[in-house]
Amino acid sequence: MRGFRRKQAIEELTMKKILLVNGPNLRLLGRREPEIYGHDTLADIVDACRECAGELGFELVDFQSDSEGELISCIGEAPLKDIAGIIINPAGYTHTSVALHDALLAADLPAVEVHLSNIFKREDFRHTSITGSACIGVVAGFGKESYVLAVRALAARLQ
Repeated sequence: MRGFRRKQAIEELTMKKILLVNGPNLRLLGRREPEIYGHDTLADIVDACRECAGELGFELVDFQSDSEGELISCIGEAPLKDIAGIIINPAGYTHTSVALHDALLAADLPAVEVHLSNIFKREDFRHTSITGSACIGVVAGFGKESYVLAVRALAARLQ
């Protein structure tokens, strides 16, 4: 039994980390426009991602902010914190933030953009993702499952 615990402790120390970054207004999930974003809260989504990541041998670290600068700082610090890859829902910044795009490129980590709704079935201005071109892929339109799919896709790329 001692050997098993030691092996488990070593695995936990060497577990790769995935950073989940959520942008503005996502803290309001579950209350905000449930007909578009569903009834799951951000905590529900983070829990599902953490469970999936753990099953795949990864640790999930999550961060949410309404501030573009804080999101940029978080992404910029990721390589210094042994983060292996990033999943990001830039929310409204998807369509406006060259700075987030540049932060993702500067971090030089594989990233996946994720959206609860299908941005291509919404208003025209949502059809363009500035941040998506700094990512290895985009998952959108599957509600909470979009996030879980993003975890699986990023984990597969990192293994």
